[in-house]
Amino acid sequence: MKRALRDYRILLLDQRGTGRSTPVGPVIPGSTPVEQAAYLVHFRADSIVRDAERIRQELGVDRWSVLGQSFGGFTSLAYLSIAPEGLQEAFITAGLTPIGRPVDDVYAATWARLRDANARYYRRYPEDRARVREIHRRLEDEDVRLPCGDRLTVRRFRQLGLWLGASNGFELLHHVLELPPDSAAFRQDVETAVDFTRNPMYATLHESSYADGGATRWSAHRLTPDWLDGSEAFTAEHVFPWMFEDYGALRAHREAADLLAEHPWPRLYDADRLARNEVPVAATIYVDDLYVERVFAEETAAAVRGLRPWITDEYQHNGLRADGERVLGRLIDLVRGRA
Repeated sequence: MKRALRDYRILLLDQRGTGRSTPVGPVIPGSTPVEQAAYLVHFRADSIVRDAERIRQELGVDRWSVLGQSFGGFTSLAYLSIAPEGLQEAFITAGLTPIGRPVDDVYAATWARLRDANARYYRRYPEDRARVREIHRRLEDEDVRLPCGDRLTVRRFRQLGLWLGASNGFELLHHVLELPPDSAAFRQDVETAVDFTRNPMYATLHESSYADGGATRWSAHRLTPDWLDGSEAFTAEHVFPWMFEDYGALRAHREAADLLAEHPWPRLYDADRLARNEVPVAATIYVDDLYVERVFAEETAAAVRGLRPWITDEYQHNGLRADGERVLGRLIDLVRGRA
């Protein structure tokens, strides 16, 4: 914000379904799962772009600049595909998603990166292996309840690995594992680490964000590797069908989520239009990004005409949050030919 305000006025847009306008909570509009799924297909990046265009026109802005982090970067690529005439420039951080690749390519790559992240975590905190094994044993033998009332299962506990892709994530995870498993602090921190109470649609629509055409069919679940079973490894940004049982906040979405997993999603990106792009674009590519595969990001960077990438190992996926003034400043310099 500090760097952006030197050059811009800022408008923060709520993602469809997560803000004050038509929020999607535990109850999805529609009287049947089929109707609910039909409603939720309108909440992807392409719909968000059309929202942004309506707002831009309402404000009387000729062209504006966009900054997209992670899924916001996916949305920025959709913007460049659908309505580039509304953009002055685009800045993308940790969000160069594959164009035209099957969703299974994405999750195969994330599972491979996750194995390495787990190995690095246990090299840093080797004593945590024993802690995790003991926690797994207790969760299998005892009915451990979180403050929300949900039973804490081993597979839900593994999802604390969502932190492994952040610059401070190893420490966040380690600090939870150091807490006494019987303590209120442990149970509260585990619950809030991965929580869908506020925005359940994050889980319901997550895989669709990678579906540049075709059905996802629970890709992360189908590609779950054998090395995970019986290990102390954690998972990461993966959504599984069992989550709609283990998380009370997601149970009302279960049937709609199953239908969406089989939905034939349309293409999000126009490869031909991106190849002819005339909007100045700069983007970060983080070498060890756990959630956005570097090789695929480099392919995307090469496919967008005029895109200037900043490939760096200085940051993890949360680079914009960790050092936003410098990251955005570097992207602005790239777009303006100063770097």
